Amino acid sequence: MSKDKSRVKEIRAGSFILEDENGKISAVLGMTEAGPVLSLYDENGKSRAGLGISKDGPVLSLFDENGKKRAGLLVIKDGPVLILFDENGKGRSSLTVDNDGPGLRLYDDNDKNRSSLFVDNDGPGLGLCDENEKVRAGLTVFKDGPVLGLSDENGKTRAGLAITKNGPGLRLFDENEKTRARLVVLKDGPLLGLYDENEKARAGLKVVKDGPFLLLRDENEETIWSAP
Repeated sequence: MSKDKSRVKEIRAGSFILEDENGKISAVLGMTEAGPVLSLYDENGKSRAGLGISKDGPVLSLFDENGKKRAGLLVIKDGPVLILFDENGKGRSSLTVDNDGPGLRLYDDNDKNRSSLFVDNDGPGLGLCDENEKVRAGLTVFKDGPVLGLSDENGKTRAGLAITKNGPGLRLFDENEKTRARLVVLKDGPLLGLYDENEKARAGLKVVKDGPFLLLRDENEETIWSAP
C-alpha cells in the first residue's frame, strides 16, 4: 500500500491524552464549555501550562510546582493583557496595550491598584495610589515639560510642580483646588504670589536684578502697599 493511501486524514475525538513511557499524563487536549484547552503536566502530574480559546480570545496560563497560577496572557478585544500572580493566586501586576497605549499596573495584596505607568498621546506618566486606589501622586511628561501633582485623600490636587520653557514653578492649592500660593523662577528672578479663596493675588514678592520688590493688594487686586 502506498504512503498516501495509508495516511489518516482525519481523527475525531472528545479529548487526546499524551502519556510518557510510565503511563503518566504529560499533555491533554480536550474540549470544555468555554472552548478547546491544551494542558501540559510536569513529572509530578501538576498542570504547569494551559492554552485555551474562549469567547473573549486566546488565553495562556502558567502554573508553579504547587499548581498555583503565576502568569496569564490573553488577547481580548481591546488588546493583549499580561497578568502576574503571587503565591496566593492574587494578581500583583498587569501589562496592557490598548488604543490609548501601553500601561503597567502594580497591585497590593488586597488587589488594590497602587501604581500605574502609562504612555498616551500626552506623553509618559506615573501614578501612585493609596490603599483606596486614590491617586496621591502623579508625574506626567508633557510636550512643554514634566508636571508633578500631589493629591489629598479626597483626590483633590493640593500641590503641583512643573518645569516649562519659562522655568520651574510650584503651586499650592486649598481643599477646593484653588491656587493659594505660587512660586516661579523666571528669567529675571524668582516670584512668590499669595492668593485668597477667590484666587485673587493679594501679596507678591519678587527679586530682580535691582533688588527685592514687595506689594500688597485688596480683594479687587488693587495695590494698597508696595516697597520699595
